Amino acid sequence: MGLLGNIAMGPKNDSCQESLMHSDRLMLLYRLYSSLQTIWGSAECTSCLTKDHKGLLNSTLNFISSQNSTLSCFEKYKGNHSELCTECKVTYKRLNELYSNLEKNGSLCIDIEDAMNVTRRLWSKNFDCTVKREELVPVIAVSSFMLFLPVIFYLSNFLHSEQKKRKLIHPKRAKSNHSLMNIQDKFS
Repeated sequence: MGLLGNIAMGPKNDSCQESLMHSDRLMLLYRLYSSLQTIWGSAECTSCLTKDHKGLLNSTLNFISSQNSTLSCFEKYKGNHSELCTECKVTYKRLNELYSNLEKNGSLCIDIEDAMNVTRRLWSKNFDCTVKREELVPVIAVSSFMLFLPVIFYLSNFLHSEQKKRKLIHPKRAKSNHSLMNIQDKFS
């Protein structure tokens, strides 16, 4: 068998993979392999791939296509930011909706997250565009109501409470100032 047999089976009848992975004291290949598996797992790469890991999911392909359309629109109108904000609004909102759906379904991988972060940064910081949110009006209404609630409470409390007026109680023995003066004169 010679040298080839030793590589294929290793010195202790281990597989070639095991021999190479644990061949040195530092186990560099094993550590590298473990690190790559950790990176692959934390990046959620399998969320964007088919079950056999041979292709991208249709949802991932739709997102990539929508992002390319959005970036093409950005490129087309990048000279005029106000026109870009109006003309690219529909494609940008569609991309945001696709991203939200992928997030809800748990189909986000790091590539999609990074692509969306770049697109959002371009939209908001570079081109200074905004998308008004529909739920903003109810939030402002509820916040305003909560802000004025203490004012309403204290005002209604003041108006509807019975005001206690201070009444001076005059003692029965001292009915007039004239009689008080006579008492003081007697003692002096």
